[in-house]
Amino acid sequence: MISQNTKNILVVPFGFLSLFTAYGGLQSLQSSLNAEEGMGVISLSVVYGSIILSSMFLPPIMIKNLGCKWTIFISMACYISYSFGNLFPGWAALITTSVLLGLGGSPLWSAKCSYLTISGNIQAEKDKKGQDIINQYFGIFFLIFQSSAVWGNLMSSLIFQQDSNIGIYETLQYCGAALCNENFTTVGNFTRPEQHLVNILLGCYIGVGVLAMVLIGVFLDNIDGIMARDFRRNRGNHSFCSTFLATFRLLQGKRLIMLIPLTMYSGFEQSFLSGEYTKNYVICAMGIHYVGFVMICFGAVNALSSYAFGRLSQYTGRIALFCFAALINLSCAIALLFWKPHPDQLPVFFVFPALWGMADAVWQTQTNALYGILFPKHKEAAFANYRMWESLGFVIAFAYSTFISLSTKIYILISVLALTMLTYIWVEYNEYKNPTVSAIQICDDLEEKHVKGTPANVKIICQTLM
Repeated sequence: MISQNTKNILVVPFGFLSLFTAYGGLQSLQSSLNAEEGMGVISLSVVYGSIILSSMFLPPIMIKNLGCKWTIFISMACYISYSFGNLFPGWAALITTSVLLGLGGSPLWSAKCSYLTISGNIQAEKDKKGQDIINQYFGIFFLIFQSSAVWGNLMSSLIFQQDSNIGIYETLQYCGAALCNENFTTVGNFTRPEQHLVNILLGCYIGVGVLAMVLIGVFLDNIDGIMARDFRRNRGNHSFCSTFLATFRLLQGKRLIMLIPLTMYSGFEQSFLSGEYTKNYVICAMGIHYVGFVMICFGAVNALSSYAFGRLSQYTGRIALFCFAALINLSCAIALLFWKPHPDQLPVFFVFPALWGMADAVWQTQTNALYGILFPKHKEAAFANYRMWESLGFVIAFAYSTFISLSTKIYILISVLALTMLTYIWVEYNEYKNPTVSAIQICDDLEEKHVKGTPANVKIICQTLM
């Protein structure tokens, strides 16, 4: 029999796997599925713009009042609405559901990160281990979660392959970094998949989204339910303004300010692969039905690398992994500047997403774990900041997507990466000089002060949620 903690650590990523099988697949297709007037890309900008808005106040309020479990459950419903919005393609439905998804986005991820960190601290206290447990839990989460790119894109590729009318771009000289926006909109013979096939795909996506809610609602333990109940009872002692401003209060410290470029870069690099690489390389040269297979390669490598790096970090440390990821992204970006994609080069189309998936595994696992380690007493606010700044990276990247050339976008990506590594090294140097007191050390201090009569789990949760 597996322990309750192990069960929870598996239920969370499998719930997210099911939910993002739908959303991840839809995001990969937005730039082509809803290409008219840039509606798909604009809807993604609205999604991440709404996540920025929700990050400002919703995560601390929802998590402290509802607990992590029910915050995740309610937020998942917001994500499912986006699939319904794509059933009725048009500005009203798509933008409305984009806003709804965005409002649920930050609470969802903040609650997930808080839940894994709480579970990691509980297990670390039992095993008398340090922060490596949190790294391993995030590695397990991303191992399972990142495979959603496999299943969501496999669905879309298998379904869209049934449409014999899907075309590809005939003018290959416009594919790759030589492609400018004005040429992209006028050349080629790309056609949208038949609506009945789109409806079948969306029906599958809605189904797996509902399955995610069932997994969380039925099988996930409400490990911080006691604290949420106590918070509601003593709500008068916690002003709304204090909770509302918790996200911004962390910005008073230099440490979080210097983490902003790293966090934003996560949005830049993810949006580049899902938006620019799929549109300007894969769809342009191979056709929309290859997008799914390419993203499957990304998801599979990402999932395996997430688990591997989560385990490897205890031996190599974070700095080596971050430098490794930066080197991969830099090499790929430079290569993409010069590569002229052609259908005869099929293996090359999969090399780039495989390498990108390996680098993204580092950005996701290590950055999430880093936030949990650096801000042990303010996890909801810290992870809300994470989602807010990452989403700003997405918004900026999607916003300029239709206005500048691909080569310029790659140069911007490289510039942000350079800034990211400079500020990240500063954070690590500062952490080396002034180590953060972990949640476990806080609880040990309580024991030394003879704080008695409180169950161990509740005591740890109390410290991790203060």
